[in-house]
Formats: sequence, C-alpha cells, structure tokens
Amino acid sequence: MNILEKILEAKKEEVLNLKNKFSQKSFEDSQFFNCHNFYFEKSISKKGQLNLIAEIKKASPSKGIIRENFNHIDISKIYFNNSVDAVSILTDRLFFMGDITFLKDIASIKKAPLLRKDFIIDEIQIFEAKSNGADAILLIAEILSSEQIKYFTNVAQEINLDVLLEIHSPKQLDKIDFSLNKIIGINNRNLETFNVNINTTFELLKLIPSDIITVSESGITSKNDIEKLKSKKINAVLVGEHFMKSNDIEKELQLFSNWCKNEN
Repeated sequence: MNILEKILEAKKEEVLNLKNKFSQKSFEDSQFFNCHNFYFEKSISKKGQLNLIAEIKKASPSKGIIRENFNHIDISKIYFNNSVDAVSILTDRLFFMGDITFLKDIASIKKAPLLRKDFIIDEIQIFEAKSNGADAILLIAEILSSEQIKYFTNVAQEINLDVLLEIHSPKQLDKIDFSLNKIIGINNRNLETFNVNINTTFELLKLIPSDIITVSESGITSKNDIEKLKSKKINAVLVGEHFMKSNDIEKELQLFSNWCKNEN
C-alpha cells in the first residue's frame, strides 16, 4: 500500500467519525458559515503578475516534520502582513500534522482568501471547511471520479466556496468539465511516490484550455522557477515547504513576492 492509499484509508475513518459528531445543519449554524467570503478565484487571477498562494504546513509523509518552530497564527500573520494573494492551510492531522482548528483560528484574523487543503472524499468535509472559515477547497482529481468532482464542485459552489481542482497527470483530464472547474492546480509532486518535477506543470499546461486559471504547486524554490512559470503565463503558484523550511519566513516571502510581481 503506497502513501496515498494509506491516507485515503485513514480519511474514510475520519469521515465516519465526523458524521458521528456533526450534521450538515450543525455546520450551517456555525460562526463562519454565513460570513462574507474573500474571493479566492479573483485573488489568484490578477493580471500582470504571478499570484502567490502561501501555504501553512508543519509536516509531510515524505519529509516528516518540516518546521519544528511551528505556530500557525504567527505564520499566517507574516503572510497577511506581506499581502500574499491567498493562504493554503493543511488540515490533515495524521499525515501532515495539521488540524481543522488551524483554519478556524486563522479565519478569525484573515486578510486574504483561505484554501482548505486536505483529502476531500465526502461532502460533509466541504461543509466542515465552510464552517471553519474556508473561502475555497482543494479537490484532488486523482482520488475522485468524474461524477464526484462534479458533485463536490457543485456542493462547494452552492455554499459560495471556490474549488481548486488538482491534477498531476494527463489521464486525469478526461474527468474534468472545464465549463464547471475553472481553476486547475497542477501538482508537480507525484502523490504515489512524492517525487517532484516542475516540468509536470509545463507538460500539462499544453493540454489545458487557455481560458482556465492555472496554479503550479510544489517544488517551486527559486527565481529561475518563477521566471519559467511567468513565461508560460501561469496565473499563480502555491509555495509551502520552501517557506516552512526557511530560517526567516518573512525575508524569503518578500523575495518571492518581488520575483512574482516584477516583469520578465
């Protein structure tokens, strides 16, 4: 059993526990459910720059703990104070040492859209995301059928959540209705092996309609990477591990922000 299969088995158990503790109605009655959303799609598709989604991630299955000195609130404040375009928050507990409470805590002080990044396999997780202050959710095409993608996207949109639909390989393109899913994330990390290759973005970009908002995810660490992505007219990048490993997150973030906004 590979890492992804282990994650999905654990996620099924999580969903059962979630359904035992909460109902859809209880989520709808929560603090953030009817609050005004920040607009994720608009924020990551601004013209004339490469928009930056900064991620909060303590650990990963392949690397273990990435940041020992980890405080999700402090990190989010650095991101907000430096005007990132959106913030991605890992909420998976078992494999990434995240928590849904990270999302809720940050939602109370947010100055940019929040993306819940997790392995969503059931609609109750979408209501949970909304009730804890998310403005958008991640859906992973590799673990969902085309019917699930459409259904979960519609559920999210009905409660005013944007959807970042993530792909890694050309074989996942047949699952996508591009008239429904307008934001596509290209994950440079293979979820089965966790190997990273930024060329995945360039290969898949050729196969995606030109009017789709595209986000390159994982393995982006240098000005050279940023310049290559800008030259291909990618709309946004999602960077997490690089910031989490930095001794000075703010300094590294400012470097990236300048690279993203300067013209080629």
